[in-house]
This record gives sequence, structure tokens and C-alpha cells, in this order.
Amino acid sequence: MWIIVLFFAAGILLGRLLRTHASLIRLADQLAMVSILFLLFVLGLSVGLNREALAHFGTLGLQAAMLTAGAIAGSVAAVQLLSLSSRRKR
Repeated sequence: MWIIVLFFAAGILLGRLLRTHASLIRLADQLAMVSILFLLFVLGLSVGLNREALAHFGTLGLQAAMLTAGAIAGSVAAVQLLSLSSRRKR
């Protein structure tokens, strides 16, 4: 667990130091997108290989869809609240 926290903290520190370099920001954005797509592919692969997960996909899919919808709704609500708060301070 600590290795994850250390890598995250190192990334934050390096990001703060290099945030004025536009080319590095674009590269970091592209690397992040490729990494996320790769992780999603590997996740789909592991689900596809798991017979038990596929057997319960109907039930799990409904629960996952409900959790996803709730997470999206909560995120949108939080952004709207923060946006309102930010506007009032200006």
C-alpha cells in the first residue's frame, strides 16, 4: 500500500515542478488516457475469462449499472455545488 502512496506523492511533486511545460502536460494526458484504456481492456479480459462472473453477469451488470449511475449523478451534483460556490466567491 505504501508503494502506491509514494508513487502518487512523487507524481504530484513532479507534476507541480513541471506544470509550466505544455508539452509535458500533453504527454502526461496522452499517457494517462492510454493507461486507462489498457486497464479497462485488462479488466474486460479478466471478466471474460472468469466463468463465474459471466454466469452472474445479469445480476452483477444491473448492480454495476446502478452503482455507476449513482456515482455519475453524485459527481455531477458535487461539481455543480462546487461551481456555485466558486461563482459566489468571485
